[in-house]
Amino acid sequence: MQEIITLAHGSGGKTTGDLIKNIFIKHFNNDILMKNEDAASFILSGRAAFTTDSFVITPVFFKGGNIGKLAVCGTVNDLAAVGAVPLYLGCGFIIEEGLPLKELETIVEAMADTAKEAGVRIVTGDTKVVQKNAADKIFINTSGIGIIPDGIDISGYNAKPGDKVIITGTVGDHGCSILLEREKFDIYADIRSDCAPLNKMVGEVLSKTKDIHVMRDPTRGGVAATLNEIAVQSKVGIKLYEDRIPVNDQVRGLCELLGMDPLYMANEGKMLIIAPEAAINDIMGVLRNTVYGTKSCIIGEVTDEHESRVVMKTVAGGNRIVDMPVGDQLPRIC
Repeated sequence: MQEIITLAHGSGGKTTGDLIKNIFIKHFNNDILMKNEDAASFILSGRAAFTTDSFVITPVFFKGGNIGKLAVCGTVNDLAAVGAVPLYLGCGFIIEEGLPLKELETIVEAMADTAKEAGVRIVTGDTKVVQKNAADKIFINTSGIGIIPDGIDISGYNAKPGDKVIITGTVGDHGCSILLEREKFDIYADIRSDCAPLNKMVGEVLSKTKDIHVMRDPTRGGVAATLNEIAVQSKVGIKLYEDRIPVNDQVRGLCELLGMDPLYMANEGKMLIIAPEAAINDIMGVLRNTVYGTKSCIIGEVTDEHESRVVMKTVAGGNRIVDMPVGDQLPRIC
């Protein structure tokens, strides 16, 4: 095989076949994919969940992962956020001419490793190649299908006054990691993306209690944007406590230096969980014994005041509105 992607790799001929065989099938190999049909065929039993997402992050490689790991985590976590057990993924690649094949294989290998960790199979896909400068190295679209077990009703419309708000770890890690990688500030900070598949953690929680009203992974726009969306959907107020929000010291320092707010920075390995107070001890007990939930915290509550607003009680004792962001602090974060 040649050492870089060429337009011939997208031609549908022998070069395409070699690419598929030597990189994609090599790492994604499973019985459904190996049938090499135009569509994957499988049996589903129960209420299904389906999601799709596209990933255009720059840079493609970053501390804690790469675009391939991110693509699998993002899709798996979206399924987990509605209580689904993720089963199958499909992926589409738009690759810029000139991308080194070694980089492509590293990305594909990360996808395969992350899919294995999450317990899902990549069963169908597509590859397109565009001319140099027509894209930015590589874009990936992933779609996912999962099954929602009986008795689970999780939705952004279900938050109720009295519910507690949990975050499963420190906020802003992914956004700050990408910021440092991209902008090349003369700043040293060992900040790694939190990119991780959360479905098994969520599954353990749901095996203990199904009494969860809302779950969301706070990606673009961070915790602030996600909670504002939930407040609007459920027509409730959400009150946060500034002193309870977990922030890595280096993330906090970087944000203070650059005038940014960790609440608005993207996360790719955290889940917001909103549940009634009666279920909180069970949920927290499970979370703190999982790999990705050891730093879980209760950071706020749902109220019947300030409908469709998020308000934070500050460490100074006052209140401030945590508004929906107008733009993006950092574009192309995922």
